[in-house]
Amino acid sequence: MTEQQVAKLVVDTIRSKQDGVGLIITPNIQHISLLEKNFDLVNACQKAEILSYDGFPLVYYAKLRGAKILIRTTGRGVVEKILEKPEKLHCHKIFMILDSETTLDAARTWSNRNKLNDNIAYAIPPYGFENDDIYTAKLLSDIREFKTTILFMGIGAPKSEIFVNINRCALPPCWALCIGQALLVAFGCRPTPPRFIQTLNLEWLWRIRQEPKRLLPRYIKSAFLFLKAIARDIFCHD
Repeated sequence: MTEQQVAKLVVDTIRSKQDGVGLIITPNIQHISLLEKNFDLVNACQKAEILSYDGFPLVYYAKLRGAKILIRTTGRGVVEKILEKPEKLHCHKIFMILDSETTLDAARTWSNRNKLNDNIAYAIPPYGFENDDIYTAKLLSDIREFKTTILFMGIGAPKSEIFVNINRCALPPCWALCIGQALLVAFGCRPTPPRFIQTLNLEWLWRIRQEPKRLLPRYIKSAFLFLKAIARDIFCHD
């Protein structure tokens, strides 16, 4: 599915109790690097409603292995296309789990501008909240009581994916999008990569330039473990 198709499905479809939670995961090389040892993430990916190719190395390697993959479907692109037509979101109840006050302020400004204040609720969980049973129970209760139909998980991988998957039974029927910091870009808190950067698949370099101290070590480690996963895949299955 293209980014536009995923966004249209989310906006146009209200999930029923029978449908349950529709988990959407857009893996990049960091996800792949974690799969060898993180079985909770493996389980989340296996149970996802939509599992796309976000990172371009995944697309290239999938093609090399014979998969009929034509496009990337990035979390950033899906979020941008959902939010670009806010008039279509008035039938939804949107709950955003955010990483910081900066993102919260930007989200409130956006919702106020688009007259969606009554349709959006927010939470900024403390670090390590997933290990706090009392806080988790309260957060899940808030999400249910709001009658959430779209849940944006903006707290990064693999925390977002695992949280949704292990709490499926406590969540209302909704679309749950694990999209990292895509909301920051969609709300204009961070610049969107220029078109030529996107065309050349250099978004990773663009992100490193924005936050070198935080992202460079992560990208180096993820790249090493991704190459290790490729080697294991080739030599264990060929």
